[in-house]
Amino acid sequence: MTKEERITTENAVDRYADMVYRLALSQMKNRTDADDLFQEVFVRLVSHIGELTSWEHVKAWLIRVTINCARKHYDQYWNKNVDYIEDTEQFRGAQAYETPGEHPVRQAVTKLPPKYRTVVHLFYFEELPIQEIAQFTQQKESTVKSQLHRAREMLKDLMIERGSHTL
Repeated sequence: MTKEERITTENAVDRYADMVYRLALSQMKNRTDADDLFQEVFVRLVSHIGELTSWEHVKAWLIRVTINCARKHYDQYWNKNVDYIEDTEQFRGAQAYETPGEHPVRQAVTKLPPKYRTVVHLFYFEELPIQEIAQFTQQKESTVKSQLHRAREMLKDLMIERGSHTL
C-alpha cells in the first residue's frame, strides 16, 4: 500500500487488523472478548474515518480506541465482580501469541495489571518506540519507561514463581 492511498475503513482493516487483534488479545486475555473488542474498534472506525487525516493518525486512533475499549470492558466486569479466563485457540500474529497455554511469557503478561500489559505489548510485540507509546497512551515518556521497568520486574517475579526462567 502506498502513502497516497485513500484512507477508507477497508484499507484501514487491511493495514491494521493484525495489530488491533494482537493488542485486543493482549488486553482481553481470551479470544472471545478479543473478537468482540476487535469488532467494536472497527465499528467505531466506520463513524470516525472521515476525521482521520493520515495513516499515522489512523494507527494512533486505533491503538487509543482499542486500549480505551479494553479499559471500559474491565471496568464493567470489575464492577460485576466477574473474573474468568478462557483457553484460546491458535491465531494469526506474533509468535509469542501462539496459544497462552504454550508460552509462559505470554501467560505471565496476561497476569500484569492493564497499564503494564499495554506498554509491554506495544513495546515488545508491536515494537513501537517509547515516544510513540507515550503518545498513544497519553503519558510522559518517563512514565512509560517506569512502567516498562516495573512490568519487567513483575514478569521476572511471575516467571520465578512458576519455576520458569525462560525470559
